[in-house]
Amino acid sequence: MRKTHSAFTLIEVLIVVVILAVLAATVIPQFTDSTTDAKASSVKFNLHTLRSQIQLYRTHHDGDVPSSNLSELTIATNVSGGTTGDTPFGPYLMKLPVNSFTNSDSIITVTADPALSDVTTTDGWIYNTNNGEIWISHKDYYTD
Repeated sequence: MRKTHSAFTLIEVLIVVVILAVLAATVIPQFTDSTTDAKASSVKFNLHTLRSQIQLYRTHHDGDVPSSNLSELTIATNVSGGTTGDTPFGPYLMKLPVNSFTNSDSIITVTADPALSDVTTTDGWIYNTNNGEIWISHKDYYTD
C-alpha cells in the first residue's frame, strides 16, 4: 500500500503570494487616503458648526461678533455680550472644536480675509475679528 501525501506545490504557493501582494498594493493606499478624508470631513463639519454658532451669536447680540478668543461662545451672555445680570443667550458651544489636522483649538486673529501666510501648522482656526468670519488653519483647506 502506498501513502499519498497531499500538499501544495511551490508554484501554487508562489501564485497565492503574488495574488496577496497585488491585493495589498491596491488596498493599502485606499486606507491611507481614508484617514485624510476623515480629517477633512471632520474639520469641515467643525468649521460649519463654528460659523453657524458665530452667526447665532451675532443675531442675539445686535450684530456684534465674539471677541478674538471666541470665549463668548462657551458661556451664557446678556445682550451686550457680558456675563452679569440676566444672561439668556448661550452657551453656544460646550467647548471650541479642534482642527483635526493640527489637534488644536487655538485661534489666530486677522482683520481681513486670510492669506496663505496666515496659515500655520500648529493653530486650529483663523478668525476675522471685524466681520466674524472664520477659516481652517490648514494650507489646503483655509479657502473653504
